[in-house]
Amino acid sequence: MFVYEEYMREEMFPLIWCKGCGNGIITKSILRAIDRLKIQKDDVAMVSGIGCAGRLPGYVDFNTLHTTHGRPLAFATGVKLARPELKVIVITGDGDGLAIGGNHFIHACRRNIDVTCILFNNATYGMTGGQVAPTTPMGMWASTMPYGQMEPSFDACKLAEAAGASFVARGTTYHAVALEKLIVEAIQHPGFSFLEVITDCPEIYGRKNKLGDPADMLLAQKDKVVPIDQQGRYTPEQLAGKVFTKILHKHEATEYTARYQQLIDRVKVEGNGHAL
Repeated sequence: MFVYEEYMREEMFPLIWCKGCGNGIITKSILRAIDRLKIQKDDVAMVSGIGCAGRLPGYVDFNTLHTTHGRPLAFATGVKLARPELKVIVITGDGDGLAIGGNHFIHACRRNIDVTCILFNNATYGMTGGQVAPTTPMGMWASTMPYGQMEPSFDACKLAEAAGASFVARGTTYHAVALEKLIVEAIQHPGFSFLEVITDCPEIYGRKNKLGDPADMLLAQKDKVVPIDQQGRYTPEQLAGKVFTKILHKHEATEYTARYQQLIDRVKVEGNGHAL
């Protein structure tokens, strides 16, 4: 039987997240996925950056690192190289992961290091007042664009695939059961796994954009997405403005720490002109 308390640092309660925030649903899905995979707590390293999503590792009883703005993937790369036996999970937000952390993101994808990156996409910088994020849709309010966001937003999954990630998926907090399954598959994949989770910020983004209460925003996710394996049921007109979910891309490639160990072994045998 799954018991949440076994995975939580209850001394860190109450949570910092606002009522209606989707981060709790994602946290629950991550914990259930780890429990389902029967991974020991000491075998998990969870690394985060800043923002609302970045507070998650403080609440869970794993090996955890709360790092600097935009740098969780850089720290996680070091952890994985030093301790390749660990399951390394990165928690990041759309601002932390795609703005200041965008450079680290594309190179983690390119290297194909065995890290699972879960990006919480609430389309805003919720903790610091609702500034425009790389994923804020055009026309929506942000404190730094009070007359409406005027720039095209990122499709984080397309970016991950183009940069070389060998596993790319998208889920939502509305589809919590499906989200847990996606997290299981992402953790099991031997290479860089990227999972974008569409979630909500009712307190800042929702209130300022008049999107209703938290329940309204959660239900709106259902109408926003289409499972990619069901796209054939819709006309191009019906798919306009929709976002695909489930596993969007997957391929096999040699994982980075394995290539690194192969290099070490080869140099030990061949040498490089110097005594080893």
